[in-house]
Amino acid sequence: MRDRPRVAIAHDYLTQRGGAERVVLALHRAFPDATIHTTLYDPENTYPEFRDAHVVVSPLNRIGPLRREHRAALPLLSYAVSRLPVDADVVVVSSSGWAHGVPATGRKLVYCHAPARWLYQAEAYLGGPAARSVRGRVLMLLGGGLRRWDRRAAASADRYLANSTVVQERIATAYGIEADVLAPPYGIDPADPQEPVRALADWGADGYLLVVSRLLPYKNVDVAVEALRGLPERLVVVGSGPLEARLRAEAPDNVRIVTGLSDAELRWTYAHARTLLAPSLEDFGLTPLEAAAFGVPTLALHAGGYLDTIDEDVNGMFFEAPTAEAVRAAVVAARDRTWDTEAIRAHAERFSEARFHARIRGEVERLLAP
Repeated sequence: MRDRPRVAIAHDYLTQRGGAERVVLALHRAFPDATIHTTLYDPENTYPEFRDAHVVVSPLNRIGPLRREHRAALPLLSYAVSRLPVDADVVVVSSSGWAHGVPATGRKLVYCHAPARWLYQAEAYLGGPAARSVRGRVLMLLGGGLRRWDRRAAASADRYLANSTVVQERIATAYGIEADVLAPPYGIDPADPQEPVRALADWGADGYLLVVSRLLPYKNVDVAVEALRGLPERLVVVGSGPLEARLRAEAPDNVRIVTGLSDAELRWTYAHARTLLAPSLEDFGLTPLEAAAFGVPTLALHAGGYLDTIDEDVNGMFFEAPTAEAVRAAVVAARDRTWDTEAIRAHAERFSEARFHARIRGEVERLLAP
C-alpha cells in the first residue's frame, strides 16, 4: 500500500493579515500535516493560527526590521526564495510574485494571486510614476533582472492555477502559461463568536458603510474616505499600512479607522455593517465574499476580481471609476435598493472552503497520478 504523499506549502512572507494569508491557512487546513515554507515570518503581525503550523523560514528572517517591514526586503527576496528548498512530493505554492521560485524536489503546483505587481503594474503598486520615489527608482534599477528571475520561476511550475479570470489573463501575458481558475474561499465564518469593537459601539445599532483593506496607495481607501465627506452615512475603515497617518489626519467626522482587530472583532464589524465599499483594483478581493457571508452587499469597482464575485442581481452594485465622485454616486444610488440577505449568503456559499479543499486536493492527486 502506498504511503500518503508528502505535501508542503510555500508562501511569499507571513508578516501581515490579508487575503493571501487567509488562503495559506485554508491550504493548511486542507493539508494539516504540511510544513509551511516562507521567507519572513512575524507571528505577532499575522494570523495567530500559524503558530499551530510548522513554519520554516529563510535566513533573511534573522533580520528583525525586515520581518516588520517586508517591502524593504524586496531586493533580497528572489535570493532568499531561491535558497528555501522544499523536500516534498508536491509543494503547493501560494504566490504573489516570489514563492513560485522555491526549489522543489517533487512537483510544484502554483496558486497564483497575481504576477508580481511591482514588476508588471509598478505604477499602480507605488501609487504613481516609479521615478518619484526611492523604492520606485530601486525597482527600475532591478526590474530587468527580477523579471528574468520571475519568468524562470514561473516556468519551474508543473501546474498553474489563477485565483480569478483577470489573473488568468495576466499570467498568460506575463508568462505565456495557460492557468485554470480556482477562486479562493472566504475565510470568515459568521457562525463563530463575535466580540464588540469599543471604538464602534455607538455606531453598531444603526450600521455603517465598511472598507476592509490594507492602507496602500492602490487600494484607493483615500477615495472612499473622501467620497463620504459631507454625506449623512458613516464609514468604518478596518486596516493598517503606510497611509494610515495621512488618512486619520484627513478623515471627516463620519469616518473612523480601526486597526489590529481580532477575527472575533472583525466578525462583529461585518455583522453590523450595512454595505461594504470595495474601491480598489483587486486581483480577486475576498472582502465582498466575507461581507456576503453576513448577508451584507457590496458597492465595488467594476474591474478585476470583483467581476467574478459580484452578481448585480444578488450581492452588489458596480461603479465605473475609482474616484470619490463615482463612489459617492453609488452610495446615494444604493440608498433605495432592497437586498435579499439570504440570497447574498447563498451566493457566498459558492465560494466555501469545503469546495476549495476538494478542488485543491484533486489538483495534488492529479499531479501525482502516473
